[in-house]
Amino acid sequence: MLVELAIGDAYGGSFEHAYPSFVAEHNTLAGYVPHPGHLAVPAGRYTDDTQMTIAIAELLVSGQRWTPSLLAEQFVRGYHRDPHDGYAPRFHQLLSEVRDGEELLRRLQPQSDKSGAAMRAGPIGVLPTVDDVLYHAKLQARITHDTPAGIAAAQAAALAVHYCHQRLGPVAEVARWIDGILPEDVGHGGWARPWTGKIGPQGWMSVRAALTVLAGGGGLARMLHTCVAFTGDVDTAATIALAAASRSPEVAQDLPPVLWRDLENGEFGRDYLAKLDERLLHI
Repeated sequence: MLVELAIGDAYGGSFEHAYPSFVAEHNTLAGYVPHPGHLAVPAGRYTDDTQMTIAIAELLVSGQRWTPSLLAEQFVRGYHRDPHDGYAPRFHQLLSEVRDGEELLRRLQPQSDKSGAAMRAGPIGVLPTVDDVLYHAKLQARITHDTPAGIAAAQAAALAVHYCHQRLGPVAEVARWIDGILPEDVGHGGWARPWTGKIGPQGWMSVRAALTVLAGGGGLARMLHTCVAFTGDVDTAATIALAAASRSPEVAQDLPPVLWRDLENGEFGRDYLAKLDERLLHI
């Protein structure tokens, strides 16, 4: 799961908020391409989506009881040991300045409804029960996105992984299943409502786009291509969709080998993600 979502993030990151003409020309899955507005960032490098997901996965495999201060510490430690791009400018600056989780909690104003809590929630889906998933997704969301919509988006993203991981039904029905669990009072109009057009900044938008792609079936390659073709916040949608789809036996694991080969592989890159994945899937 972790390598696949990182591929979705790194590939999608090349197209995040890029011009539709650039997306149409380069969204071929033939390899990673530099983002036209961030040419200094190497192609194949993942973004904050994966970095924060790693923090969540590491905390899950540690077996520690989650607390706000422990989560915040994970986010700070993850950033400082291996700084990555992609964070919202203010949050990026804050992470650069703080030295521990307590300082982060003191200085944060967590009233966002954007996608930060949803993009990192995938690993929570491997927990054994729906209640476990809802509790932990909400707890981590409240660190940075303590709003009804921010929390619901994180819970929905984690539930999508849980549904596929536990093989609770056909992938095409995952959004309807989530609709039966989460309320429809956060402005998203229902998780099973198909997404069309550019993906905006709110977390529920990326989640609904990802769920629409999951419902459309096919393999991971088709799902990645379709997420990016929406334009907008495509790396988050791809991260969420591939995290869930990679856990379903229905979905062909057909990402092009070049995307595996060229995914960044430093200290916390592809090989680290694969080893962490093994531990995560056995908790």
